[in-house]
Amino acid sequence: MPAAPPPPAPTIAPPLSPAAAQLEAGRGLIARGDAGAAVVPLREALRLEPDLVDAQASLGQALLGIGDVEGAIDELRAALRRRPDDTRARLHLATALMARQDWPRARAELEEVARRRPDALQAHYGLGAVRYTQGDLPGAITAYRRVLEIDPAHGDARYHLALALKLARRELEATREMRAAAEAGVPRAQYFLGAALAAGNGSDRDLAGAVRWWIRAAERGVPQADAALAQLRLVALGRARAAPGERAAAELAFREFRAGLWSEHPDLARPAIGAEDGVGAALVREGRAAAALPVLLREAAALGDPAQRQLEALYEQGLGDLAPYEPRILEYLQAAAAEGQLRPRLALARIYARGLGVPADVARATALLRATPHEEAQRLLRELVP
Repeated sequence: MPAAPPPPAPTIAPPLSPAAAQLEAGRGLIARGDAGAAVVPLREALRLEPDLVDAQASLGQALLGIGDVEGAIDELRAALRRRPDDTRARLHLATALMARQDWPRARAELEEVARRRPDALQAHYGLGAVRYTQGDLPGAITAYRRVLEIDPAHGDARYHLALALKLARRELEATREMRAAAEAGVPRAQYFLGAALAAGNGSDRDLAGAVRWWIRAAERGVPQADAALAQLRLVALGRARAAPGERAAAELAFREFRAGLWSEHPDLARPAIGAEDGVGAALVREGRAAAALPVLLREAAALGDPAQRQLEALYEQGLGDLAPYEPRILEYLQAAAAEGQLRPRLALARIYARGLGVPADVARATALLRATPHEEAQRLLRELVP
């Protein structure tokens, strides 16, 4: 039996040239998000080898990363003169031109990338933004639809497509796309979908649905959603002028939203008909305070009085893993008090008067009570100011 052949000798990569080593170092720094540090080795690579196109393109990318737009444009254009088929460098150049608001030239570069690489998602997405900015709504719609052909889960493209359709007065299509973007988790889409449902644009009016989407958007930091909810609360409380029937509609929307939260917790036993407690209180009864807190905050944002009372108790006493003086509860009470809601104002006055989780501030507590024309507020005020 013939002997087995010896294993092949391992392939040893030739050592990198000094310029190539500097290029690799620069690329590594860009990949780690340190564009500023990458500039030094990339410039050294070009000093050692001025015709190293990859170093020039990477330098342009690094300069763009540190905000040197003009320097980035110069380097990227120089790289493209030597290697016109470098679509990655062309994309970076288009980004730099967009940062300079040079929309015609940015559009030309993006269209060239899309021509060379029809599946280049970033190029089509950029084209949507540029065409939208230029007022070319049909072109923007086409570009965003192309992004979604490549990646149907691209929520941002769907959101911007919805905006373009809305401006084009294609309300039904706009609402459909906005809903898909909202369901994909795009916060501003959630706000705009709520606005469309509240106004009945592109669908039947659904004020409870508007509340649901506005609360989701508000939790993700969209200030317009907070403002929309605050205005609707004022209507429901009779503190804002509204068309006949709007107060009852707002009250019903908040009530339906609170009732709808039960469907998200099928494991909980629902209270008897007529009982006021909501999902948050049910979770608290089971000792699940950490899970209850976000639910209670949603119920309180929807004018759930039992949830407001429960939040006050949790703030002062805590429960289980939820320590007293939870900042999210304080933030809610401060916002609700600023809207003029009675119970949060009273609670906040007690918190400041007693220094519960905040420095004691009797002056602030008395100011809150004096601005609250209610018997309970006046009673507390007499306790603070004999």
